Amino acid sequence: MVLVAAPTAVVLVFVAFPVFNALLFSLGFTGGINSTLAEIGQDIISTPSFAVFENLFHDSMYMRDLGATLIVTFASTVLTIGAACVISIILRLYGGYLGKLLSILAVVPLFVPVVIASWAILTFYDGTGFLRSVAASLGFSAPTWGFTLTAVTIGSVWTSLPFAVLLIAGAMQGIPDALLEAAHDAGAGNWQAIWHVLLPLAKIPLTIASTFTFIGVLGSFTVPYFTGPNSPTMLGVDLSRYFTAFNRPQQSTAQAFVVFAFASVAAGLYLWATMHSNEQTS
Repeated sequence: MVLVAAPTAVVLVFVAFPVFNALLFSLGFTGGINSTLAEIGQDIISTPSFAVFENLFHDSMYMRDLGATLIVTFASTVLTIGAACVISIILRLYGGYLGKLLSILAVVPLFVPVVIASWAILTFYDGTGFLRSVAASLGFSAPTWGFTLTAVTIGSVWTSLPFAVLLIAGAMQGIPDALLEAAHDAGAGNWQAIWHVLLPLAKIPLTIASTFTFIGVLGSFTVPYFTGPNSPTMLGVDLSRYFTAFNRPQQSTAQAFVVFAFASVAAGLYLWATMHSNEQTS
């Protein structure tokens, strides 16, 4: 109990209490330690209610940003997990130079800071970037993806892929060869072995990788800030703008809890996967 007391106290003081206090502030409780923000902030609602959240969900610009955030998040998660599965399957079934090359390329983003990667993606896909320059030299026009949600999706996949590959590839490498050989002996081809052996046995790591990717993209700031459009924007950028540029801390706090609500759904899947994994190993 003594050993657990110290970290528990730290979590309560530096995490739980600020989160609870922020929730009260977003619900209109502006007294106490929230009084300073209430005095300097704009459009503060001091009556306890859900008015701040209601105003957000009646704001067409915010709803457009929320929709753009969810679309980019789902698209990035699907593309990341899909690419990670392809790389992991090639490594598990074939290996060779192709597998090694793909695994190296997938892990490279771990060693590239997100700021540098975001700037590189922007300069590669913008109107005067490498892609359009090469296309123009060959006599045709390439699309301009800089400052678009497409660039945000590309950047999100780039930054999320290494963790997904490490997790899924590690799970597939741990699947016994005997199971694959038994499937082949029963007449299954590679595709059937993938669908009925590899993917089902890697279900828990797939769920965990999907959860972490979803939450990471949902709350991302650097990639959409550098590569995304001014409108619509991701919610991570919206939070910063509402708090710093617009001086609307109460609305910014409410947006943070909207992000938290969506992330909690993914976190629930992660907890289920973890508990299910522990049951299998016990």
